Amino acid sequence: MQVVLKGISKVFGKLRAVDDVSLEIGDGDFFTLLGPSGCGKTTLLRVIAGFYPPDGGEVYFGERLVNDVPPHRRETGMVFQNYALFPHLTVRENIAYGLRVRKVGRAEMDARIGEMIRGVRLEGLEKRFPGQLSGGQQQRVALARALVISPQILLMDEPLSNLDAKLRVAMREEIRRIQKELGITTIYVTHDQEEAMAVSDRIAILNLGRLEQLGTPGEIYFHPRSRFAAEFMGGSNLFEMRVLSCDEAVPRLRAEINGFPLTLKARRPACDRAYLSVRPEWVRLTEDAGEDVVEGTVESATFLGALVRYRVKALGGHVTIEVHTPRSEDIRLEGASVRFRFDPERLAILGD
Repeated sequence: MQVVLKGISKVFGKLRAVDDVSLEIGDGDFFTLLGPSGCGKTTLLRVIAGFYPPDGGEVYFGERLVNDVPPHRRETGMVFQNYALFPHLTVRENIAYGLRVRKVGRAEMDARIGEMIRGVRLEGLEKRFPGQLSGGQQQRVALARALVISPQILLMDEPLSNLDAKLRVAMREEIRRIQKELGITTIYVTHDQEEAMAVSDRIAILNLGRLEQLGTPGEIYFHPRSRFAAEFMGGSNLFEMRVLSCDEAVPRLRAEINGFPLTLKARRPACDRAYLSVRPEWVRLTEDAGEDVVEGTVESATFLGALVRYRVKALGGHVTIEVHTPRSEDIRLEGASVRFRFDPERLAILGD
């Protein structure tokens, strides 16, 4: 089921929680609303679900305008952040709840519940109560309850936020697997950038109620369009730079950051003062000296197993550098002098 939002706004008193947001979500897409707390992502999800009427704009499911359609008639399934399971009902009874409300026959109900229990891998737990389940098992019950009614659209509001880090990784893979097997349009809310990149076909980054950027995880990560998108989607080194010259035929750009000249493979930005965004893993430590090589001092070195994250004093500020698959003998200590260069082909120039 395709979902189309046209100019959606939602106001609470003086707060404009959602401000003129337009989106097209394709049939079968795993679409994520990503942003920090207070950016409007949950409010927008609740407008789609029908819990909040929009104060402006239109919501379409396919070609059907659903602004005035109540939540229980929108053919959506909802998974809440706290799962909202009935504590006095067993796993099977929780999953069956939506079918009972819809007065589905006993034979069909048993078949659909059985299929769903197998799909989310809850076999043997049917008679347990929510209080007897782990967080991951409760999350799967909530997912099964939302899916068993065969919704055309699945809505998920921070469904993994109450789980520990290791279980979150396992469950996001499980959700992605189930979603792709069923081919159901899914709209997913999270503030976790890694989670969004891992599960999504496309991502909408929201900031202060407005759409900041829309694209695939790769498009947003490698080509952010604003400082906010660059910093929020994975973290980035941001430098204010001044353009010195540009050869559009190559293309090649000469610029300076706090007086340090650099050569970049990029086209001239709209103005001579812009921001350079460089991901920490795009910075290369080197033993060489010469053009485009920057010198700095290690202020901290954080060993994270698969990588070492350095905070280096350089370029009139600080630069974060990540070295992946490090060797123990190569790890630089605090106070060490280092040289590094930016990969001229892996960077983003931002106009704001």
